[in-house]
Amino acid sequence: MSDPTEANGTAGTAGAGEAARPPQPAGAGAGERRVRVVLVDDHRMFRTGVQAEIGQTAETGVEVVGEAADVDQAVTVITATRPEVVLLDVHLPGGGGVEVLRRCAPLMSDAERPVRFLALSVSDAAEDVIGVIRGGARGYVTKTITGTDLVNSVFRVQEGDAVFSPRLAGFVLDAFASTDAPPVDEDLDRLTQREREVLRLIARGYAYKEIAKQLYISVKTVESHVSAVLRKLQLSNRHELTRWATARRLV
Repeated sequence: MSDPTEANGTAGTAGAGEAARPPQPAGAGAGERRVRVVLVDDHRMFRTGVQAEIGQTAETGVEVVGEAADVDQAVTVITATRPEVVLLDVHLPGGGGVEVLRRCAPLMSDAERPVRFLALSVSDAAEDVIGVIRGGARGYVTKTITGTDLVNSVFRVQEGDAVFSPRLAGFVLDAFASTDAPPVDEDLDRLTQREREVLRLIARGYAYKEIAKQLYISVKTVESHVSAVLRKLQLSNRHELTRWATARRLV
């Protein structure tokens, strides 16, 4: 199957954004319902798997019109294609899914053609769920979801519904049940988005080399981020950092 980001013979280049097809008429194609989707995930094999699972438009009604692997690519592709729904990973090079949501806020608020976001992530951490919902996503499902359920979730989000994997809905209810603003974690707010990403991976037991590979940064940069996190949180080593992160349900 051809890559939807390489239509008309234009191949995406690493780090330079991935080409995408322009918007197509919403009523085009077979089936009674239709939705145009962009996939945003930094793992190409995962994007390929999702495309194969849900992108058979004649059967599912889902047309994958673009893909992206990092924040800058995502904003470029989403702006160019104006899909109805974006399947968004939470952890992305360049600032994460929250940064994509921030930069796409005008598209989400478009009254005539809103772009809606559904987080699709391996993470089930409360911080991740609440962060993207606060950022404007309409739902959050984990990558254990079946293809059929994912298709249904995409259409529900297109229609304006909120969709969550069962266990994750509780995080959102807990965070927004009160009319008062959720308490602010001043310690956590001292960290940048990238420092939070490194913190979470360190707490999960990743080695520096593994973190560098996942975040597309050097090992030296990882070490610098870890030092900054330890300094800001007034911790001495990665074991204390892991306990700190676990206590806040960031792992």
